[in-house]
Order: sequence, then structure tokens, then C-alpha cells
Amino acid sequence: MTTIRPARSEDAEALPTIEQSAGLAFRAIADLAWLADGDNVAVGRHRALIAGGACWIAADEKDQPVGFLSAGIEGGAMHIWELDVHLDRQGQGIGRALLERAVADARRRGLAGVTLTTFRTVPWNAPFYRKFGFRILEGAEIDERLASVLGDEAEHGMPSDQRCAMRLDLSRAGTH
Repeated sequence: MTTIRPARSEDAEALPTIEQSAGLAFRAIADLAWLADGDNVAVGRHRALIAGGACWIAADEKDQPVGFLSAGIEGGAMHIWELDVHLDRQGQGIGRALLERAVADARRRGLAGVTLTTFRTVPWNAPFYRKFGFRILEGAEIDERLASVLGDEAEHGMPSDQRCAMRLDLSRAGTH
């Protein structure tokens, strides 16, 4: 059984390992296989995000992290920085549960939306978020903050033609 709970500072040590494991799924996509060997978010960055109060852990029956969602409050929106589930736990609804918890928290905070950047066509990226009502932003819909995030990703080797910014508008979103 998996439970979703707020992340604690001591959880930060386990998160790079989960991120590394989740990244192995990219080996199935030839053009993106290199991501499986990429750098992970540093423990210090995880601790800073956890301290911000918008990070959740999917914990196993021993309360050990098997997945996580790291987000931050950026302006009037919650921005999801990372959503990862250990490779051997994927396909069990853990990512969905983490996302639902984050969206519920954003609603509780009265935020206008939830944003993120992701790959347009990778099945567990944009197509996954679309199921929850997220939409791909185009042109002028991409604000300065999201344009900056996409720019930083491109500088770090992400193929900008395959990346996108997405948003869930909470004022119009359904019950997800």
C-alpha cells in the first residue's frame, strides 16, 4: 500500500535515487535515452523545495519514499518541478495520486493554476497531464517565468522542439 504525505527534510536523501530510477524509462525512447544517465536534482535543492511546503512523497508500507512530486509556489500558480515514481512502482497510479494531491493543495491555497514543463509526446509526460485537464501553452500564453524555465532547460541540453509548458487553470478545471 502506498500513502501520499507531505515531504519531510529527511526524505530529500532518497529523492535523487527515485529520480534516477524513473529516468530509466527514457531508455525506451532512442532520441531521449541519454536522459537515463543525466544529472539528478541535488539533495540541497530538494530540501529547499520541501521547506517551501509544496512537495509530497508516495511512501511504501515502511514509510520509505517510492515516488515524489516537488513543486513551488511561483506567483499565483503552483509550478511542478519534478514528478517521479521509482521504475518498479510505475503503472500503479502513484503518479496520478501525487498529482491529484498537488492539485488539491493548489486549490486549497486559492491559486489560479498549476504549471509545468514537459515533453510533448512522451506518453508519461504531456499526454499524461492532459488527462487531468492540463493544456499545452502556445505563443503568448507562455509567460516570462515559463519561457525562462524552457530556456534554462534548452541550455542544459533538452531538445526545445520537444518540450512544452502546460497549465491547469483551476478556476475552470473540473473535479480532478
